[in-house]
Amino acid sequence: MEKAKSKACCTLDLNTEEQTRMIHISKALGNPIRFEILKFLLTHPGCITGDIVKYLPIAQATTSQHLKVLKECRLIEGEIEGTKSCYWLNEQTLLWYKSKIAEIF
Repeated sequence: MEKAKSKACCTLDLNTEEQTRMIHISKALGNPIRFEILKFLLTHPGCITGDIVKYLPIAQATTSQHLKVLKECRLIEGEIEGTKSCYWLNEQTLLWYKSKIAEIF
């Protein structure tokens, strides 16, 4: 059986800001509710908070806190339209994160 080639140790080229960003995104994705929100937004772009609340088994205030975390690490973007807030995935952040993960693995 052939051994898999391993990458050289400690070669991931991240500056302090990028490393902090990776950690924040990873923590956000590690929460099951926030992960469910991202899955929902993947198939329901531009949905309003009420749609997300109906989908999740948690209160609106708790949903809003999770949305805040996702916005802070720029996994999602949001816009207020009258009395409603609409959300969608931030594709640039997701592509950046995917490329950094690809460098690791």
